[in-house]
Amino acid sequence: MVSGRAVLVTGAARGIGRAVAGAFAGQGDRVALHYGSSAGLALELLARLPGSGHVAVQADLADPAAVRRMVDEAASALAGLDVLVNNAGVFVPHPVTGLSYDEWQAAWQQTLAVNLTGAANVTWCAVQHMIRGGGGRIVNVSSRGAFRGEPGQPGYAASKAGLNAFGQSLAQALGPHGIAVTGVAPGFVATDMAASVLDGPAGDGIRAQSPFGRVATAEEVAAAVCYLASPEAEWASGTILDLNGASYLRS
Repeated sequence: MVSGRAVLVTGAARGIGRAVAGAFAGQGDRVALHYGSSAGLALELLARLPGSGHVAVQADLADPAAVRRMVDEAASALAGLDVLVNNAGVFVPHPVTGLSYDEWQAAWQQTLAVNLTGAANVTWCAVQHMIRGGGGRIVNVSSRGAFRGEPGQPGYAASKAGLNAFGQSLAQALGPHGIAVTGVAPGFVATDMAASVLDGPAGDGIRAQSPFGRVATAEEVAAAVCYLASPEAEWASGTILDLNGASYLRS
């Protein structure tokens, strides 16, 4: 007999996704760790997760066929799918004043293909399994940048704003099926990918954006994701939870 819920986390090999996967496993859930190219990190995490029944699954989220195969593989290995966390994303610098037209187009295509269209495709595939299982939870990892903008990465901000609208649309569409859809919008998070910025000359200024004088930990984001994915959080469907330490306040 299987125990816990079946959870798919995209981009689980590092950063926020890694912490999210660990948090779900720590509360007794079975986790599918999606990764793109970081096989070593994903397999290392797989070996360290508490509990049993976990699996690592690979896909380029810009490839619709690979996405469908990956989600079906995860659902088969976990005996269903109860929770999806759309965490995977790319952050490609592409300032409007510093690129050729071809470079500009390539950056937008890469960013939207993974962050928005890829997440939408993963969601469609996951929803088929959730409906058969009688319901579920979807949590999208957005960004503070969706609301305040990202001047050096405008496609990233646009993709996350699109992800927010996508999630709220599905919150209304999927409620009748017992599926709640929410989002979290972190500001800066202390991950290995952000270390070079946070440890550099801009680090103090970034930490000073919050009255707490620091940035978030990946574990704080993971705790919020786990709550929104919980049975108790159904009535939060449609919510986008800001996690930025009051560094950016929206009305």
